[in-house]
Amino acid sequence: MPASGGSSDHSFLWRKLHSFSGVFPIGAFLAEHFWSNSYALVHPEKYNQVSRGLQQIPWRVPAEALFIWIPILFHGVYGIYVWWRGKSNALDYPWMANWMYTLQRWTGLVAFVFIVWHVYTERFLTLGKSTFADVERALAEPWYFWFYVIGVVASSFHLGNGLWNFLCKWGLVTTARAQRAAAWFGAAVALAFTAVGLAIVLGVRYGWRPFAFYYTP
Repeated sequence: MPASGGSSDHSFLWRKLHSFSGVFPIGAFLAEHFWSNSYALVHPEKYNQVSRGLQQIPWRVPAEALFIWIPILFHGVYGIYVWWRGKSNALDYPWMANWMYTLQRWTGLVAFVFIVWHVYTERFLTLGKSTFADVERALAEPWYFWFYVIGVVASSFHLGNGLWNFLCKWGLVTTARAQRAAAWFGAAVALAFTAVGLAIVLGVRYGWRPFAFYYTP
């Protein structure tokens, strides 16, 4: 009996940490990433200036390892473990909660593959020195472009729905009314991140710069 209880306690702790890591280190990273990449909608040179500024941050590598790479690996690997062990009954009981659970699992898998691939190609292969021209050239490839679109949508949905899960799991919203408000908040975050992410991708690919008036050479 004690062994069973200990296993349950550990599972509870790991799920709490999994939920937390998805919101703060990874969610914050995604928000910062979309923010800095939004300078592509101003001007290519402004994008490059911001990119160079990020490259020159002191202690960048250990900070990235501690606050980005390790949390992403933990969240992704443990998420795959939960995904593998979990069972979806959305087809048998097509309730909204079941569909959201299923979508959360699958978008998490897609988002993990996309983020790991993106970090590897843009951070490690280029040593963090990717330029606007590099991204523009890559997005000119149809398969690359659509992979980005799918990855952005999956990551945005997973974050938004994950925020609702986080608020509920951590006991920050307890009443039915508060949980509904949290669900609407998560949906708003997912839509906002999707809109911004797709705007960046489309802006780079098609030379669309709606904020060009901010640029001063």
